[in-house]
Amino acid sequence: MYAHEFERIGKRLFAEHLVGGNFGNISVRKGDEGFFVTLTGECLDVLSEPLFVPLDGPVPEHASSEFRVHREIYRNTPYRAVVHAHPPAAIAASLVMDTIVPEDSEGTMFCPRIPVVGGMPGSQEIADNVARALSSSNLVIVRGHGTFAAGRTLDEAYVYTSLAEHSCQVLAMKQNFVAQQGRSDI
Repeated sequence: MYAHEFERIGKRLFAEHLVGGNFGNISVRKGDEGFFVTLTGECLDVLSEPLFVPLDGPVPEHASSEFRVHREIYRNTPYRAVVHAHPPAAIAASLVMDTIVPEDSEGTMFCPRIPVVGGMPGSQEIADNVARALSSSNLVIVRGHGTFAAGRTLDEAYVYTSLAEHSCQVLAMKQNFVAQQGRSDI
């Protein structure tokens, strides 16, 4: 039912180098019952039908290893879709910053502050931290791990994911230019 939409978003994530290999996962809420999520270890650009995970109760064996994060987001926020990716510049920024403040026009308009939280991948700690951060933002970066973006649709969550990487790349390039300005051999 959702495989085509998940694959479409997965291909966009791969095209922009926001995921690699079998990194990342995608989910869509189904009312108050639960959500559909990608399988653990599955490449996002060629997907099988996602699994249904109830908001309460047992989790199917092959559900994404980050099912706890998706579950807590849907339990605690009104979002309808979540994209978890591993954008390299955003991950690098999360290693040195506790909050990312974009300076590019799109970042400033759509996500003026990107929180950075901690937690081990797949843990309840990361699930709680991400859901808490997403109660006041559409986007959060888990330190050294990746982004979780949420929205009304998969396309909206994808856009926030792309925005995080773009804004972090701009900040990194700015820092490089600032450093070069200080060099006397230029």
